[in-house]
Amino acid sequence: MCGVVGYVGDRDCADVLVNGLSKLEYRGYDSAGIAVFDKGTIKVEKCKGRLLNLVEKMEQEGKPHGHCGIGHTRWATHGEPSDINSHPHGNKRVTIVHNGIIENYKQIKDFLIDEGYSFVSETDTEIVAKLLDYYYVDDPVDTIIKVLSDIKGSYALGIMFRDYPDRIFAVRKDSPLIVGVGENENFIASDVPAIINYTRDYYLLEQNEIAVVKKDSIDVYNMHKEHIKKELHTADWDVDAAEKGGYEHFMLKEIHEQPAVVRDTVSPRIVNNVPDFSSDNIDISKLKNYNKIFIVGCGTAMHAGMVGKYVIEKMARIPVIVDIASEFRYRDPLITENDLLIVISQSGETADTLAVLRLAKEVNADTMAVVNVVGSSIAREADMVVYTHAGPEISVASTKAYMVQISVMYLIAFELAYTAGKISKEQCEKYTEELLNIPEVINDALELKDNCSFVASKLMNAESLLYIGRGLDYALSMEGSLKLKEISYIHSESYAAGELKHGTISLITDGMPVIAVATQSSLVEKTISNIKEVKARGAMVILICNDGLEVGDDVADYIIKLPKVDELLTPMVAAVPLQLIAYYTSVLKGNDVDKPRNLAKSVTVE
Repeated sequence: MCGVVGYVGDRDCADVLVNGLSKLEYRGYDSAGIAVFDKGTIKVEKCKGRLLNLVEKMEQEGKPHGHCGIGHTRWATHGEPSDINSHPHGNKRVTIVHNGIIENYKQIKDFLIDEGYSFVSETDTEIVAKLLDYYYVDDPVDTIIKVLSDIKGSYALGIMFRDYPDRIFAVRKDSPLIVGVGENENFIASDVPAIINYTRDYYLLEQNEIAVVKKDSIDVYNMHKEHIKKELHTADWDVDAAEKGGYEHFMLKEIHEQPAVVRDTVSPRIVNNVPDFSSDNIDISKLKNYNKIFIVGCGTAMHAGMVGKYVIEKMARIPVIVDIASEFRYRDPLITENDLLIVISQSGETADTLAVLRLAKEVNADTMAVVNVVGSSIAREADMVVYTHAGPEISVASTKAYMVQISVMYLIAFELAYTAGKISKEQCEKYTEELLNIPEVINDALELKDNCSFVASKLMNAESLLYIGRGLDYALSMEGSLKLKEISYIHSESYAAGELKHGTISLITDGMPVIAVATQSSLVEKTISNIKEVKARGAMVILICNDGLEVGDDVADYIIKLPKVDELLTPMVAAVPLQLIAYYTSVLKGNDVDKPRNLAKSVTVE
């Protein structure tokens, strides 16, 4: 959702805030704004649209000058994107920025109106600013505690009080917020990339912890105003990892980073030629005793779970149920203390996924998190954590995070199958070796970029298309379809190839693109038959298949053949051309690849 940043120190505050927001714009780009203490007053600059709009506005009108301030980049929830609805919000005494949703804002707004307050925006954030003003006497921490007792929902708040021009205040619940620790300067931010140019050291704020941040001190209090000693964390991300590094877009850079991040995720978890999760403090052998395994995620993470389902069931013969987090939590799921829940999330802050985790813990089910961000909410609350090593993923459309997520799924499947006696040690070693070699095969797949760019040129004017496949290919086609519609804005659906004739084939019109994935030898003949069905009805077929597959001209118009790999691991290779097709289609259409409309990187609200 939204991005929050704050700074106290000797640097020009506006410059630091803008730099931080530029690293957080992936969280939302409906508007941007900053507030800075400037000559005893809080000066606010904000406007609708991208951060660049704010920069241009300040170049024309002048930027505020000072050494203490807060900033925000918005993904709209309450109120349309507009100058008025942009953050920061406040009045002469209090100014705030906010990520999250205040669920009872209407009741509080009605109360404040009765108390004589007026409102200029449609946001839920403005009521928090006015409520802070209502309770404020002379102690900001006491004031914040009173407000937190009244509001319901999720929030990461950066707060400035006019009477305290040398500090900012921060508090969170269910939305991420860190406090960066520098030398004679300190920060707040939604995510590490915002501060990585200045410091690697930071504190993680827990639920309803209140931070008082000055340039030479950081004090953290709980809701009883008791001082809390915090553990200092150090980010291991490379500064360059948050920059484009010569690529036109972050998405393309992150696609090309996949060999390295897969290697970083897989290699430390292979000991004596077999998977080993002991460094994660996980005894995988106990997992074979669960009645069922549930895998839950949202979007791309859920698609990674689909791959996990296929390989775990195929190899370990343990039943796996994959579900969308937003559906799972509301359908009274049949999960018990004898089951395992695996949640997958890049950010570790996805609201629906976090809610599912808490639901499972309420029934005493064991929980495992597969996350990228160390110390995130999901990571802290899960019983077991497997960290992926994707580094910062800036592009809203996920690529490398997906690849390391399915890498972990394969490792879990291999280990489960081995410990359950479903495969021999020799077989386990064979699969493990194949996985270790996957980075090189992914590198080979990246050489298909020209083929993918050509295919993209055939898709850019399409109004609608289908992705089809069977088994693992169907799981992969779901992710391919999502990537395309996320960034190209072309309507696309993934469909199990065998289901086409049960209704969906009626959508096929002359020239309609169909992208077919056919890599599983036991299913390829049936998939080819389905491809011929759509081809006979005028579809333009793009076939993604293994190098050894020979097909006639009646099957496909364009063929992308994959580098050789064990077909069980094909999704890790076939994902690359699907990502590249989506990327080049978006580029050819002139879209903003890294910041597609209406989307945000981390969805921390329902």
